[in-house]
Amino acid sequence: MSINIKPDTTLSDPDVALVCRALGEETRLKIVRLLLVGEACACTLLEDLSVTQPTLSHHMKVLSECSLVVSRKDGKWTYYSLDCATLGAFRNTIDSLLCAGNSAKGCVRCSQ
Repeated sequence: MSINIKPDTTLSDPDVALVCRALGEETRLKIVRLLLVGEACACTLLEDLSVTQPTLSHHMKVLSECSLVVSRKDGKWTYYSLDCATLGAFRNTIDSLLCAGNSAKGCVRCSQ
């Protein structure tokens, strides 16, 4: 399932859950951090992560399905980069989660 993102938007709850599940695995979070500096070839990611090619393919599939990563083929190599629209929408969504803090006044909804 691919997420369709409009500029300056937030993600739906199901899309946030997909992205959180993808980022909730340490290797996939490392991949995203590696891609923050720009596009990378699968061979570079393999070296940096010390994982097998099938393992990298699995992680890239998960990241691609939630639209965090896009890929392009060039000959026999695949190059990956972050989808900045999805990453931005995810950040907007997280930024919109405001904490009211601990209030001695009780429940905000029922004013108790």
